[in-house]
Amino acid sequence: MTDENRVVVTRPGIAAFDFDGTLARRDTFIPFLGRACGWHRVALAGLSAVRYTRDRDELKVRMVGQLFRGWPAERLHRHGQDYATTLTDLLRPELVERIEWHKSEGHAVVLVSAGLGVYLRPVAATLGLDDVLGVELVSDDTGRLTGAVHGDINNRGPQKVARLRAWLDERFGVDTAVELWAYGDSSGDEELLASADHPTWVGRRATPTP
Repeated sequence: MTDENRVVVTRPGIAAFDFDGTLARRDTFIPFLGRACGWHRVALAGLSAVRYTRDRDELKVRMVGQLFRGWPAERLHRHGQDYATTLTDLLRPELVERIEWHKSEGHAVVLVSAGLGVYLRPVAATLGLDDVLGVELVSDDTGRLTGAVHGDINNRGPQKVARLRAWLDERFGVDTAVELWAYGDSSGDEELLASADHPTWVGRRATPTP
């Protein structure tokens, strides 16, 4: 085969960013609960949840269920929209610049986070990201929250890889090979970064940006 006839296959470029501690400098989940529900209710929900489990992920799912069960979904949406406006100053400028680089290269950029999608989606929209893979609450036919989260699991650790793979399969086709950049800061991001072609640790575990 001549050089003129050789086909060069380029893998789609994907950039997956964790949010808390990575794109944002600190945790945003617990402050959202306090802002939306009041710190007294958050404390009571935490105490109630630890009676059943000490598992970090199950504890979070139980707390969310206790705090938001019965809420109109629109009420949660309003809280998420309002809260998102407070998060701009928490974003790491160097990672916002990195997002812009990925976009200029034609890469798809997604948040893969254990935070709640209700406030991550407005942030992602402001930054021009392609999607948010976060924790989503279930509502019933009347538009009220059931207290469950989709999948009944926190989006952390291996779940991040599974969620991203499902998103890639839907967007590009099943098992399509991609070139993956991933950014994270904690043990909950280890599997995601291990799966990446270009892993970058942020914060205390920082590695040079490729």
